[in-house]
Amino acid sequence: MVTSKASGDLGELIAAKFISSLGYKIIDKNFRGKFGEIDIIAKDGNSLVFIEVKKRINSKFGTPEEAITKTKLKRIIKTIDYYLYSHGLNEGKNKIRIDVIAISGNQGNISLNHIKNVGLS
Repeated sequence: MVTSKASGDLGELIAAKFISSLGYKIIDKNFRGKFGEIDIIAKDGNSLVFIEVKKRINSKFGTPEEAITKTKLKRIIKTIDYYLYSHGLNEGKNKIRIDVIAISGNQGNISLNHIKNVGLS
């Protein structure tokens, strides 16, 4: 039986390979702040991209996209603010975005949905 942590770790590995194939440069993974965690932080051209990865084996508890609630988004934004502050990156906040990578399925039957620019508008 696969634990949810192992499934999540696999999802992050799949997401990292996917965004790397798109030319993103991964800067950090699993950044933890007092408000939460950012799964992947990457550069896409001039944009700093904070990526939330959600993986579901089945839809018993909803789709991965449905797991990104307004409350979850608020925690992500607070964690981004903390990341920017702690890394001296307060300038240029207009060049950041939040992407979600939603992964469904398991083993040989995986689908991936990359949603760009979530929640900052």
